[in-house]
Amino acid sequence: MTTKKTAQEDNLQELESALTKTERFIEENQKIISIVVGAIVIVVAGYLAFNKFYLQPKEKEALSQMFMAENYFEKDSFNLAINGDGNYLGFLDIIDDYGITKSANRAKYYAGISYLHMGQYEEAIDYLKKFKTSDLLLAPVKEGAIGDAMLELGKKEDALSQYKKAYSESENELTTPVYKMKAASLLESMNKYADALKLYEEIKKDFPESAEAATIDKYIARVKLLMN
Repeated sequence: MTTKKTAQEDNLQELESALTKTERFIEENQKIISIVVGAIVIVVAGYLAFNKFYLQPKEKEALSQMFMAENYFEKDSFNLAINGDGNYLGFLDIIDDYGITKSANRAKYYAGISYLHMGQYEEAIDYLKKFKTSDLLLAPVKEGAIGDAMLELGKKEDALSQYKKAYSESENELTTPVYKMKAASLLESMNKYADALKLYEEIKKDFPESAEAATIDKYIARVKLLMN
């Protein structure tokens, strides 16, 4: 009992000692602490003000400016979408004029896809790599589009790596079978039949309702024939 009481007294003394040291530290460094706290308040207030009075209006302006470029993109008028028509800004203008906005980031994706359609594959890769997204559908599409551009440039291994990224990025019914199919077809063209067969069979097993699975049996049969 005495030992327990002594231990409690020791703990209390240690706590009191710690509190005393903390109080002493605060008293001795009060000026520095005030400066640090004040700086944090200024930074937070500055960020909130920047967001409200600059970034949000800039974002709204960028959205309104990009409307026509998106319209051209949807109509496959890719040159006008990228460069504008003289009256409305193109995606490149949005990127330059509204660089820190979400719209400018999205414009990099549109520009990359537009360049891909126009056959300017290096530019397509450049803008697609600059596009940042965590969207479960756009992320794999971005990686797959880079793969398409690399394949057009004759970089088969790089393209294959991109397709693998695309179908591994976020498994879903829409994009995964598409990029597994592209990877399998590329592997088949590279005479890597066993690897191609594995992907074809995965599409059949894991995505039976996909458009790719509807005709997958003929690809499986063909690659098995080639393997023999």
